[in-house]
Amino acid sequence: MQNELKIVGVQAPLFWEDASQNCCFFEQKIQELKGSIDLIVLPEMFTSGFTMQPNKVAEEIDGFSVSWMQKIASLRQVAICGSLVIKEKSNYFNTFIFVHPSKKVETYIKRHSFTLAGEHKLYTSGKEQVIITYKGWRICPQICYDLRFPVWSRNTNNYHLLIYVANWPVTRIKAWETLLQARAIENMSYTIGVNRIGKDANGYEYSGNSLIIDYLGEKCASLHTNTEGFIITTLHKSALEETRNKLNFLADMDSFSIAN
Repeated sequence: MQNELKIVGVQAPLFWEDASQNCCFFEQKIQELKGSIDLIVLPEMFTSGFTMQPNKVAEEIDGFSVSWMQKIASLRQVAICGSLVIKEKSNYFNTFIFVHPSKKVETYIKRHSFTLAGEHKLYTSGKEQVIITYKGWRICPQICYDLRFPVWSRNTNNYHLLIYVANWPVTRIKAWETLLQARAIENMSYTIGVNRIGKDANGYEYSGNSLIIDYLGEKCASLHTNTEGFIITTLHKSALEETRNKLNFLADMDSFSIAN
């Protein structure tokens, strides 16, 4: 079990529907990171951009991009995560991939399809919440539009870190920042949101504004609009648990069940 967790979010533009070029780009970015790092977070659909043509970019779970993540994880002895399009049988999934330094792969499928873009017509939604255990930290993975639905991330599983990966457009960036802080506060959890920058092939613009927020809603690290780079901070589990024990807010949450 590890008290400290050094986490890095990579905010960057994405090459449209080009897994090889995106992986090459992110590999070069990761090489810039010095020293010991525990976890690297990449954006949503980091191999393609937020495409509504899954048939053009989908991969098997043991395909090129996941294999690339396993290579990076093993070489750097770091966990790496982000989402990409995975195909299983005749279904396409917007899948959060978490790769451990051992090359072990864990997945979460996006629950809330972005109906405004027609994601629900092309991608199959996930049904299960997932908690990933890494170095004694309990991690809850989420993808973009999930951020708007607080019940789905409610901290009934005693997680320590909430991760959102996104292609969140600049036109609604105020909601992105506000909701990330709300999720951190209500769940008394460290929260990281990693968003892309640049313009995609459909003309949508993304400004980044990636954030790492602590369990009281304070910003630990942030990146400005349209800035390519890293958000980096070290999380402290003992401080989180001390604050939870002192305030005990999570003990007073309402009970509920989620219907699939």
